[in-house]
Amino acid sequence: MIKITNTLSGKKEEFKPIEQKKATMYVCGITPYDFAHVGHGRVAVIFDTLYRLLKFLDFEVKYCRNFTDIDDKLLKKAQQEFNDQLQYGKVAQKYIDAYTQDVKALNCLQPDCQPRVTENIQEIIDFVDGLVNSGHAYVAHGDVYFSIKKFPVYGRLSKHKLKDLRAGSRVEVNDKKQDPLDFVLWKGTEKGTFWKSPWGYGRPGWHIECSVMASKYLGKQIDIHGGGMDLIFPHHENEIAQSEALNKKTFANYWMHNAFVRIDKEKMSKSLGNFFTLKQVFEKFDPMIARFYYVNHHYRAPIDFSFDELAALEKSYRKLCKIFEGPLLKIEKNKVMNFPVVRKMISFLKDDINTPGMLGVVFENINTIKDNEQEKSAVAMILQDILGLSLQPLAEKKVTVTPEIQKLIDERLRARAEKNWAQADILRDKLRDLSFDVQDKKL
Repeated sequence: MIKITNTLSGKKEEFKPIEQKKATMYVCGITPYDFAHVGHGRVAVIFDTLYRLLKFLDFEVKYCRNFTDIDDKLLKKAQQEFNDQLQYGKVAQKYIDAYTQDVKALNCLQPDCQPRVTENIQEIIDFVDGLVNSGHAYVAHGDVYFSIKKFPVYGRLSKHKLKDLRAGSRVEVNDKKQDPLDFVLWKGTEKGTFWKSPWGYGRPGWHIECSVMASKYLGKQIDIHGGGMDLIFPHHENEIAQSEALNKKTFANYWMHNAFVRIDKEKMSKSLGNFFTLKQVFEKFDPMIARFYYVNHHYRAPIDFSFDELAALEKSYRKLCKIFEGPLLKIEKNKVMNFPVVRKMISFLKDDINTPGMLGVVFENINTIKDNEQEKSAVAMILQDILGLSLQPLAEKKVTVTPEIQKLIDERLRARAEKNWAQADILRDKLRDLSFDVQDKKL
């Protein structure tokens, strides 16, 4: 039995798919206007782990993750890079390629489908048209808005109340919207750019795209919808409203959201400018260390990003690789669960994807695992097939001893010879700040 914390109910629930032993999963992907950051990496790894677990448990899984390849941010970037906002396609392709490279380095399996908004414009227009015809949306000067008052249960996912949201809303002068909470489904343009629709030329609003692509590629009702917790409101709330208004059925049965990656206790984001790209991390650490970093934290717990923690986990990961190096036995999948340690590992994973608990089982039983070749091989299979850890030995880092480092080493050797331990400790810390770890020998 798999349990998932469902944001909709706020409770941990038994996973009961729409069809037995089948699962559909939609995860909101990136807006490709810049390189992916550490927060994007967390989403990719967490839902890749869930995908791998479901497949390991013999579910037939269809996993869809989109690209938002038309958006205000893309248009702005195209204007900056090409002096022409209509070159947004070139910007999107550049960063889609970079993202694909990054998640491959993290050993994430490729989703079954990765649709782009621009490939589904007619379906988006048809969906919006359906909402207009049903009275759930209205046209205002070429724009199309979803009418919140036509969906009384709005706020179920985020637990927001309409009266509180309205109290905090700012109504602009001459606003086209009938209600300040109404959200745009189609953005009209006067220049004849983008795509022709029944309401004139324009392009999709942000929220409509995921409802359309989830419906097209997975069905009008899906099992699992996931993403970062920053998407709960308004994005996922709006997806529920427009999908259920049109299709007259529950959109997604389980909503999963991973917590933020933070810098100095603030959410990591490009808008705040406090982010590290995955490429920057990979310059300092093997991508497997980054993946190991993510799975050492429960997906629902915030991460305070730290290169120091990555360095500490690198040592743990190297030890793990050392245990499993060399040829491993081939264990048939139907016999893997015969081993007590493996059963306990899987039980943690089935309990709301508790990856740190699962790793705790491994390290607590390390001596037992080392002494039993069959069990060691079975444990390695789980770490590789579900957690996505390669367990391949990491290349040793080349250390360049610069004149500055050599001077500090010489000073420290003198301090130790003179038994000036306080000065030796100060110099040791300076060396560590330069990423040079000192191993002392007895004098």
